[in-house]
Amino acid sequence: MCGIAGVYGLEGITDKQTLADSLAKSIQHRGPDASNTYIDESVVLAHTRLSILDVDARSNQPFLDPSGRYVLVFNGELYNFKEVRAELPEYSFRTESDTEVLLAAWIKWGVDCLQRFNGMFAFSIWDKEKKELHIVRDRMGIKPVYFYQGDQNFVFGSELRALLNTDLVPRKLASENVSEYLKYQTVHAPRTLVKKVFLIPAGSYLKIADATVAEHSYWKSEEQVEQRKVDAKTVKSETKQLLIEAVDRRLISDVSIGAFLSGGIDSSLLVGIIRKELNKPIDTFAITFKEKEFSEAKYSRMVANHFQTNHHEIELSSEDFKEKVPLALDAMDHPSGDGPNSYAVSEAVKKEGITVALSGLGGDELFAGYPFFTRHLDLQQQKYILSFPPFIRGIVGKLLMQLKPGTSSQKIAETLALPYFDLAYTYPVNRRVLSENWISKLVGHSTKRDVLSEEINDLFAFGTFGSRLPELSKVSLVELGTYMQNVLLRDTDQMSMAHALEVRVPFLDHKLVSHCLSISDTLKYPSYPKSLLIASFEGLLPDEVVHREKMGFVLPWESWLRQDLKPLLESSFNYLSATNYFNASALFELKSSFENKQNGINWSRVWPLVTLGVWMQKNEID
Repeated sequence: MCGIAGVYGLEGITDKQTLADSLAKSIQHRGPDASNTYIDESVVLAHTRLSILDVDARSNQPFLDPSGRYVLVFNGELYNFKEVRAELPEYSFRTESDTEVLLAAWIKWGVDCLQRFNGMFAFSIWDKEKKELHIVRDRMGIKPVYFYQGDQNFVFGSELRALLNTDLVPRKLASENVSEYLKYQTVHAPRTLVKKVFLIPAGSYLKIADATVAEHSYWKSEEQVEQRKVDAKTVKSETKQLLIEAVDRRLISDVSIGAFLSGGIDSSLLVGIIRKELNKPIDTFAITFKEKEFSEAKYSRMVANHFQTNHHEIELSSEDFKEKVPLALDAMDHPSGDGPNSYAVSEAVKKEGITVALSGLGGDELFAGYPFFTRHLDLQQQKYILSFPPFIRGIVGKLLMQLKPGTSSQKIAETLALPYFDLAYTYPVNRRVLSENWISKLVGHSTKRDVLSEEINDLFAFGTFGSRLPELSKVSLVELGTYMQNVLLRDTDQMSMAHALEVRVPFLDHKLVSHCLSISDTLKYPSYPKSLLIASFEGLLPDEVVHREKMGFVLPWESWLRQDLKPLLESSFNYLSATNYFNASALFELKSSFENKQNGINWSRVWPLVTLGVWMQKNEID
């Protein structure tokens, strides 16, 4: 894994080397093993390397082909590079790297080579002869690429920091996206929180030539789905084989590799596949806590013993973890309502000498692991509720909130008040952090328009590929393109790369994703959490793991933000209140509601504002 950055169009730039050095320095943490730049009259390219495959210096980047026509900067891995290389017998390879295979494939097939790749990647190729720059992002959006198009310069990079540190990108908040951030604890691609800075969408590439920037899509999950009638035995057999292959591909490495092991279904299953199906050794890593109420040690230890892994328990106290929160915020490249967990885990694993780690991210999204999946199916069967007048549904919702106060009741009440039970309406309610009422007060105007809702509506409009998917697959598609991409994957990338740790996600293998989206609701229905996934590997996991209660990182954030981390909360809220973007009285009303445990405001409602304030101050965002 690495860092990439570049500038196309160098008019007005007098010191190109200083610009190149600035780009490389801003992403140095992503690749501490090597740092190099390329400069000509049209482009500046920077690359920092975390050596994984072919650690020889000959594979350092920017990488040029033998003719010197093409220049590549590449962040990621091509897991099937050996198979692709076998299709290129005419190319005279100088290294054993996937980097050179990628470039050789591009020279032979152009953008069509993307259909041959299996991996996670963000890369840019400069064609000196045609004066064309291509920038590509992988199918699932695992690796990010940010870009800015100014009047004279086009700037891109693995992180926002790279763009901002060029001084070519104005440090201005994209105020039009603040409401979206407050609603969902993130901003969904291609949007960001920096004015005129965007993310290249997953499965897309940009072509820049003659001062023209054109975006092209080369892969969309919903368009790859084959509608098939198959029985349960076939589905389970195919699911098993595809996941085994996905895991096996992601074990390729010339450096130390391990696996996160929480003791949950997804991480445990990956470890079981490595040990029992592939018969390979693996180091497993579990973060444990001295306080038993936070610790999953019982389950991770059980799985490690069951599969005889080389297990490492990294014990922290909640106090240890709390001390890492400011460091995690300092590492945050784009604000989010998540992140410190990933920071702490990545730091601990890297300190154990591991450079590559496998993660179970994606299992919930593909195999209906969240409660909303079954809730969505139930709502499709209960559309008769919509025949009742809105005021009656509203009364029922208010009664529910009085009888059983809490976030769950509030979201049910909001759902009952909706005009339709389609995903474009129900999913945003499911993922919403702050209510419309609070957001309107904070930003000083109505926020009824919801771009996420509009995009989901377009995705499943009549006649689209998305509209033909089974209902559970529709939820998966939305989860993968929203929460997974813009919270989980983005936070995993920025927090793991803060420690130069590469994280691989077998569940997001594009072949497995396409397969899972094609499975009927009847076969996928989660009679218990992720039942199809478990049934596909029948007998592999201990029953105690399969039927354990989902836990996750349950840490005392509520008390932390009211006590030891209160200065952080106050600093961020004071800073935001002094900007032009927020209503100061509404901010302090929200803060007071949290501190006094009123109006259902818990820590997760204020935390995105804390991270926003820290990020704006650190990056001097106007």
